[in-house]
Amino acid sequence: MEKQNTNSRGYNRGSLPPRKMLQGNWKCSECGKEITELPFEPAPDRPIYCRDCWRQKRSQRFN
Repeated sequence: MEKQNTNSRGYNRGSLPPRKMLQGNWKCSECGKEITELPFEPAPDRPIYCRDCWRQKRSQRFN
């Protein structure tokens, strides 16, 4: 019998299940670009960023 390459939750190793996206109308705290979906419920006291600004901030943090 061939062993499947899955973890205990039944997902393929190295892949994550699809994330549920929250629909809404927000603006990026950095550039003001409209954001229509997020993978989380944003907190009112924390900034949110579009993909481009988030990538830029993340790459700056690791340099």
